[in-house]
Amino acid sequence: MNGGERADGSRMIKDSLFPLSLFGIFLGVLLLMSGIHVGLVVLMNDLEWSDIIQIIVPMMYWGAVAMGLTLFTRKKIKSTYEEPLHRLAEATKQVAEGDFSVYVPTIHTADRLDYLDVMITDFNKMVEELGSVETLKTDFVSNVSHEMKTPIAIIKNYAELLQTGKCAEEEKLEYARNIEEAAGRLSDLISNILRLNKLENQRIDPEMKKYDLCGQLEECILNFEEMWDEKDLELEVDMEENAFIRADRSLMDMVWNNLISNAVKFTEPGGRVTIQQTASQGHIEVSVSDTGCGMSSESVRRIFDKFYQGDTSHSKEGNGLGLALVKRILILMNGEISVVSKEGEGSTFTVRLPASAPSSGAGRNTGQESEEKTDGR
Repeated sequence: MNGGERADGSRMIKDSLFPLSLFGIFLGVLLLMSGIHVGLVVLMNDLEWSDIIQIIVPMMYWGAVAMGLTLFTRKKIKSTYEEPLHRLAEATKQVAEGDFSVYVPTIHTADRLDYLDVMITDFNKMVEELGSVETLKTDFVSNVSHEMKTPIAIIKNYAELLQTGKCAEEEKLEYARNIEEAAGRLSDLISNILRLNKLENQRIDPEMKKYDLCGQLEECILNFEEMWDEKDLELEVDMEENAFIRADRSLMDMVWNNLISNAVKFTEPGGRVTIQQTASQGHIEVSVSDTGCGMSSESVRRIFDKFYQGDTSHSKEGNGLGLALVKRILILMNGEISVVSKEGEGSTFTVRLPASAPSSGAGRNTGQESEEKTDGR
């Protein structure tokens, strides 16, 4: 690596806007001008010019040289330093006023970058990220407002109907039940927003402990037993005897409950849900598959976005925050999630987590009854 340069990935970044080669050019020019000056003095002596002319000519000569070098230096400083900084200052002012469409071009091409080019490139990246954050914030506020309007409108309408006093007893019970469901939706929405906000801002400190994942999956599956029976779903479970991970158990409960809940919700009556757990190469994988409606490629691409709901026919059953929470939790747990889906054939969500070595004598904390219940519907 040459002096005055540093490596940045595959690029060589100049550390100085005014390299030594530039000062070498100045030195060479001055030496050349000095040689010409000596030649002029010798010539004037040979021609026997008067003393006044021999004084004036070198002064004019060096005045021209000084002016030329000054103008060159001024032009170099202006093009290399002042103009880019003025553009950057103007762009910064526009960003401060809320314009995130600003772009500042670099001074040099990608193979001749200097540290000022790198600063400009980083500025452009920062503005792009700020623009994305601003868009997300706007979408978030819009989506929250929309999601809150529906349950509030339901509560308001049924409350007005109850106040008329003209409702039969059965209607009153139905209206009260609808108000309770709408209030529950509103409460869940607010709770999920708060959870997601804490997770995204890392204000939740996970309690990382080693435990048996298979036992946790069994417990989560049994929580949905009534829903299996209600929709007459076929449940297939394929798990090892034990599979240990190191994670926050309460947060992982939210992951499994969300994935299983979605599988049940989007599977038509008489369909099948499959939960499979495997272990390989220091990782544990859990897949939750269903034979439901599936998703389009656009839905698959955006399924983990906040408030995104690909199937609007089920929008009354959720608020589009569940999978965003799932992904954020898995990031905290050093895990990852992927989805494969085809419209009309169903979806498969696969969670991958680092495995943890089992403790000596460790076993499942669930009884025989749990094992029997997860063997079928």
